[in-house]
Amino acid sequence: MTDSDTPWEPPLAGTETEHLIAALNRLRTTFRWKAGALDAAGLQTRVGASSLTLGGLLKHMAAQEDYAFTVKMTGEPMGPPWNSSGWDGDWEFTSAADDTPEELYALWDGAAERSATRLAKALANGGLDQLVPVFWPDGRQISLRRLLCDLIEEYGRHTGHADLLREAVDGLTGEDPPPGWRANA
Repeated sequence: MTDSDTPWEPPLAGTETEHLIAALNRLRTTFRWKAGALDAAGLQTRVGASSLTLGGLLKHMAAQEDYAFTVKMTGEPMGPPWNSSGWDGDWEFTSAADDTPEELYALWDGAAERSATRLAKALANGGLDQLVPVFWPDGRQISLRRLLCDLIEEYGRHTGHADLLREAVDGLTGEDPPPGWRANA
């Protein structure tokens, strides 16, 4: 097995920045694998009394990607579809039922790609220690490191949800995609 077979694997001995980005990318990849290659019924499957679906998670994480690396990192407003949605905090979860699988996959794939580009640019222009325009009530500002760690935490939480939902859809289990896996929605 080569690194090109499992590009989501973090480096064995990298820098802090390399490890944080790799941790995020590994969670992104695992999340996308768990939510990938499903039809509308698969993306709308629920478990028990929960209203959570893989489609809702795809749309939510697309929103989180754009929110973290647009609003929080740069202070700029989010673009479409977020700025015209009437977003109320749960909108992305509930409105996903109206989206096709192709729309949901394109939304998440595009957001993750934009985020990776924006993060790389920010890191090149100041590293993890730079402050971003997010302030605590007492006026303290957070660093890009904190912003990145917060998104890693968000993915960790929702990748666990995706594990349960995907197993309910078709029995797919596992920690990582198989070697050679690529998103094929």
